[in-house]
Amino acid sequence: MSGSFSDYAENKIIDHITGKTSFTMPTIYIALVTTVPTDASIGSTLVEPSTGGTAYARKSTAGADWNAAASGATDNANALTFATATGSGWGTIVGFALCDSATVGAGNVIAWGSLTSKTIAAGDTASFAVGDLDITLD
Repeated sequence: MSGSFSDYAENKIIDHITGKTSFTMPTIYIALVTTVPTDASIGSTLVEPSTGGTAYARKSTAGADWNAAASGATDNANALTFATATGSGWGTIVGFALCDSATVGAGNVIAWGSLTSKTIAAGDTASFAVGDLDITLD
């Protein structure tokens, strides 16, 4: 599986640690995507499930939802569960993005990753069990 921090986040972190400007980490929302993002992806270029009649929304997280980083990695400390898909479902999910906006199609991508593809049909509930969403810096 692949993934990376976005160009946006990398630049914010570099500017922060070199004293160019401060960066306050925003609330992180998990977006599910049907096309794997890239480092250059922004909220408006993510291919997320349609919000019309599907009950899709980005999933809000808080600091308590993540384990403290160790050896350059972290994972989710709590199950991260989305709403149940309705309508025609959400299609085949192939990746995720961590975003700074709750609004589908908006905001900045902080990091992204690919996932084993999974079709989310009407009545399915997408979820990451404890420890299943890994974030690593190499």
